[in-house]
Amino acid sequence: MRFLISLFIAAALLAPAQAQVFRLTREQMIKYTAKNPFDRFEDGRPKVDDRLLERVKGLSLEEAWGILLNKGYKHQFAGWDFQILHPGKKLVGRAVTAQYLPLRPDLAEVLDADAKAEGLPRGQNQKVIDLLQLNDVPVIDLMGALAGHNFGGDNLQAAVFGRTRTGAVIDGTIRDIDGIRELPTQIFFKKAHPAAVSEVSVVGINIPVKVGEAVVLPGDVVLGNDEGVIFIPPHLVKEIVDAADLTHIHDEWTKEKFLTGKYKASELYGGPPLTPALQKEYDAYVKKRMAELNK
Repeated sequence: MRFLISLFIAAALLAPAQAQVFRLTREQMIKYTAKNPFDRFEDGRPKVDDRLLERVKGLSLEEAWGILLNKGYKHQFAGWDFQILHPGKKLVGRAVTAQYLPLRPDLAEVLDADAKAEGLPRGQNQKVIDLLQLNDVPVIDLMGALAGHNFGGDNLQAAVFGRTRTGAVIDGTIRDIDGIRELPTQIFFKKAHPAAVSEVSVVGINIPVKVGEAVVLPGDVVLGNDEGVIFIPPHLVKEIVDAADLTHIHDEWTKEKFLTGKYKASELYGGPPLTPALQKEYDAYVKKRMAELNK
């Protein structure tokens, strides 16, 4: 994965300079996310529709995982050793990715000089946070939990939530955890550690990154719950949501019918096919509910 990231950084070096860190150009972003069926942000990052993000909030990780696996996307889950700030609270949004590397003085000098020339912040984390928009989720590769591999304390996490209303996924540390717990944000992180960010440089923003065991592209839809986090490619979001909604609608209709007390369990669930009359009623119900959800 590090080799893959190096290839993207090399490609960015051959393209016209855009800012103080390596990024895909708009053309490269469109090329590497060519299957995206939605609008795009100015830089080319996929912009999954806000209404669809609302529907993603109703998904379980299993509902997303099954379709991803069948489509060959086997490396979209992170969670084995992540901690969760607020258990029971979901995290949903569009990924903004960032790649950090250990500090190398000559590289850091150039990055800082470019940032100053562009009028951009020198602070490593602020470079990412200042770019965030509503419903974004920063997905940060900080190389695991070590002292200084930090993506903010309570102040910067308040800034993240204020801009996004979501949270963050951090393959690294957070600090001031008591203060962060008072925020309405949701954060997946490796460890809490008192050290502020140090001895690292953010070298890539909105490039492919590896977080935990997952490969994440800018614009992927982030879905996190108590099990961990799944990153859904934009072109698969609607298929996953529609399939899950169909299951939910089926269960909704079935339970409503059972509550009338008119049907045996085997007539509606796990038995022979529905009678023609019930099938017609069910099909009409599905059509109506799917139309409501897709407004």
